[in-house]
Amino acid sequence: MKAVAAFLLVLCYLAGSHAWNCKEAPRLYYPKQIDAGQGQVVAIDKYKRAYYLSGSSWYRLGSVSLKHVSVGPAGIWGTDNSNKVYKYIGGDFKLAKGLSLEQVDAGGDGQVVGITPSTHTVYCLRDIDTWGHKGVDTLSWYSLSKKMKYYACGPKYGCWGIDSSSKVYHTKTITPSSCSSSGWTYVSGTTMKMIEVGTDGSVFGVATNGQVYQRMSIYSSRPQGLYWSSVSMCMPISHLTYDLGNLWVVTNSSMFLQCSK
Repeated sequence: MKAVAAFLLVLCYLAGSHAWNCKEAPRLYYPKQIDAGQGQVVAIDKYKRAYYLSGSSWYRLGSVSLKHVSVGPAGIWGTDNSNKVYKYIGGDFKLAKGLSLEQVDAGGDGQVVGITPSTHTVYCLRDIDTWGHKGVDTLSWYSLSKKMKYYACGPKYGCWGIDSSSKVYHTKTITPSSCSSSGWTYVSGTTMKMIEVGTDGSVFGVATNGQVYQRMSIYSSRPQGLYWSSVSMCMPISHLTYDLGNLWVVTNSSMFLQCSK
């Protein structure tokens, strides 16, 4: 397996973009989903085990089987196969009663957002509830009145979502203390299957064909950015995340790459 990975990495180097240099990430077998934020990196493998990256080694994160995990200012949150929501507290994931969600995102400015499995409605949990939750109380989530299949926030420049038609939308403000939002703006250019927002406001997405794109010219005066720029990858990508200059990508063949400029 190491020989195959090395060969594929050589092909990636020869075919890759001059702007991004990719190498094999710290070895994690069969990664399926990853998330980075606040200098931390977490991942889920195909066996639904959660991991945390420390140095160049991965360590098991809790004992609960999860399908999705997210890390950010609100802490570490995840969802399982039954769409139950968990927060990482005191060395393990504790059930967060109140709402069933198929995907959560903890990357915002203290709030947590998530998507319901049946209606695909976006819900938000206020920052006071995310920080104060100790695994006991039943949490109150607030509807954001938008249907999405994937959703991600950053501490700066708002949140991004993808609807059932793979169209991309942006909202420039979600108030962490109240979960009120500023409304949605359609972002044209390409159709996406997932999107992630970095701590610094950088936005990367995976198109429906597996191509990676970065949203360019994002500023406080133009938080939705100006255009999409292709990030050359030698293989189709299934999932990605970005933080502190590192673009972490999982290929369709479960290769795990760490890319930087």
